Formats: sequence, structure tokens, C-alpha cells
Amino acid sequence: MIEGILNFIKELKIRNESLFYFGLFCLCLTIIFIVLTKLTTTQVHGVNAWFKPFKFAVSIGVFAWTMAWYCHYLANFNITPFNWVVIILFGFELLYITFQASQGQMSHFNVSTSTYSMLYSLMGLAATIVTLYTAYIGLLFFTQTFPDLPNYYVWAIRFGILIFVVFSFEGALMGSRMNHSVGAINDNSNWFIVGWSKTVGDLRVSHFIGMHALQILPLLSFFIFKNTKATIIISIFYGLLATTTLVQALKGKPIFQKTETTQIKE
Repeated sequence: MIEGILNFIKELKIRNESLFYFGLFCLCLTIIFIVLTKLTTTQVHGVNAWFKPFKFAVSIGVFAWTMAWYCHYLANFNITPFNWVVIILFGFELLYITFQASQGQMSHFNVSTSTYSMLYSLMGLAATIVTLYTAYIGLLFFTQTFPDLPNYYVWAIRFGILIFVVFSFEGALMGSRMNHSVGAINDNSNWFIVGWSKTVGDLRVSHFIGMHALQILPLLSFFIFKNTKATIIISIFYGLLATTTLVQALKGKPIFQKTETTQIKE
């Protein structure tokens, strides 16, 4: 297990040194952020302010490593522009989220001043550009052939990128509402680390599930299913799962509801 992880890290560094170090930097930041959640009491919408940069640092770091791994398979693909787009734009996003956490302020949906409004818009633009670039990479995976890779693994990458792109753009839905909750204003029920609402609909659930198809589907296909038909079927069901949680959130229903117990007095 440990040897396998070390081999993966060595290979990842060979495949794309720039995204390897950027992802490593993000993942190192997560340690600092999780420590800060224990050392500070500053809260934003009812949860410790440092949980948000922690979640984004994990997500960005994993994305950087994932795309570094996949892009290596593409023929005649100039990876350098993509590297800089990810590092600069996601680096800016993480920097702003971290700064706002240090101030006890919201980063997303914060238009309380013209400066905050501009920076929030720039974050949205940055995420859109990275997602569109990733969609282009997905198109290359659909149009190129990969004779040296298992067919089921290639299809898992294709579906993973497709679902990632669709549910990345779901972030625009939250942006248009200026709210990630349906039935409350940016409710955070502190459900584990993700903070999903236990009382109302939460659009972040489908956003999270859909975006991490990028990692989950290829891992399942490569290590467990090892079959093209099974990969396609599980990918369709995974997409339906993300869609179902989106519909559920839009109806104002939480993914996990509290069970209330009534005590009968004698």
C-alpha cells in the first residue's frame, strides 16, 4: 500500500512536475488550515472560518494531481498553458478564500462592497475558465484513441470529466441564487467537515458528488470493475445520483434528515 502510494507520487512528479508541486502545496496548506480550525473560534455562517479554505485546498490539490495524471495520456497536447491556467486561477481563488477566512468574512456570495463583488466575480470567472479548459481536455479524450490503455479505464476518464464539467457549472446555479441553500440563507449544519445542511436543501451536495466523478469513476473502473460495460453502467448511475441530489436540494430537502424521537410520558 505505502509502496504503491510512493510509486504513484514518483510517477506523478515525472508526468507533470508543475502541477505535482502545486497540488502538493495545496495539500500541505490543508494541514495548516485544519490546525487553525482548532486554534481559532472565528465563524462564518455558524462554522469555523478555516473549514472553507481547508475544503478548497483539498479539492484544488486533488484536481491538480488528477489532471496531471490524465493529461499525460493525450497525444500532441501542450500541457504548459493548462498548468499555468490551473496554478494562476485556482491559486488566486484559494488565496482570496484564505484571506477572507482570516478576516472572518465570506468569500462566496459576498457583494457587500464593490471590491468584494469584483473579487467574487473574478473567482467565478476563474472557475469557468478552468472548467472550460477541462471540457476541452475531455473532448480530446473522446476524439483520441488510446491503444496502450484499457478501454474501460479510458471510458471512466471520459465519463469522469463529462460529469465533472456538468456539475462544476452547477456552481453558476448557486451564484445566480447567491445562496447554496434552498429554504434558508447559506445554512451550514456542520455535518462532518463538508458542512452540508441537515435541515434544508443544499446545492453543494450534487456539486461535490459530480465534481469528484473525476477521481471516483476511473478508480472504480481501474481497480474494481475492469470492464467497459460495467464502467459505462456505473458511470450512468453515478450521474443519476448527482442529478437526484440536485433535484432533492431544489425541492428544499436535505440529503440526510434528522430523525426526531418523541418521548411518551406516562
